Amino acid sequence: MKAAPTPDLLLTLSRRARRLRQQRGLTLRALADRSGLSLRFLMDVEAGRGNISVRRLADLAAALDTHAADLLTMHREDLAPPMIALLGLRGSGKTTIGRRLARRLRVPFVELDQQIEQRAGLALGEIFSLHGEDYYRQLERATLASLLATPRAMVLAVGGGLVTVPESYSLLRDHTTTVWLKARPEDYWNRVAHQGDRRPMEQHPHAREALRRLVSRRDPLYARADFTLDTSGLSAAEVVDRLARHAASDLR
Repeated sequence: MKAAPTPDLLLTLSRRARRLRQQRGLTLRALADRSGLSLRFLMDVEAGRGNISVRRLADLAAALDTHAADLLTMHREDLAPPMIALLGLRGSGKTTIGRRLARRLRVPFVELDQQIEQRAGLALGEIFSLHGEDYYRQLERATLASLLATPRAMVLAVGGGLVTVPESYSLLRDHTTTVWLKARPEDYWNRVAHQGDRRPMEQHPHAREALRRLVSRRDPLYARADFTLDTSGLSAAEVVDRLARHAASDLR
């Protein structure tokens, strides 16, 4: 009977494999194609849950252009604090959760939209009205690339539409641990309304149906995140607690 690897060894493997994948500029999907290992299995490896065999370890090492022993050896760079990116639609709680999680982890909280506004010298509404969405998306990618150029610990909240731009989403997934704050359409609706924003109801007679269609289009993209947490029925404190518990293992 094969003995299970120790938790410390699995954590070393998860951190080392993720770091090397990021350095090679590989997505999990690309690494799966190169190694012949399943995407699900690689996700478990990077989450510290992958009970890997010697043969699979060798396949993974070859795909990462290294050797098996290197994957089981902790390097100083692998101990770098995490960069966690929160994904989700408006009303998913990215700002509320992000601020609380950052305080819990004692790292900065950064909102990408605020960084974009500072870079442009304009408010988001002005960017869209003066230059249009294409310009905004270009600015979003440039701002994100600049932010990620120097690895540093942070909790980053990104706009809900970033996942629709493959280049920006790949950049985010390659350099951060992505977390999807998932919810039901009615949760998004109620949270926005609770914040006092009645615009969706007043300006769009079919706003609820439009929201459902948006959720159906975006959910498959959000589902590509490294980690998904269904926030329906959970308080902000409970969401932060769950993310914080995973931060030392599943999110790294």
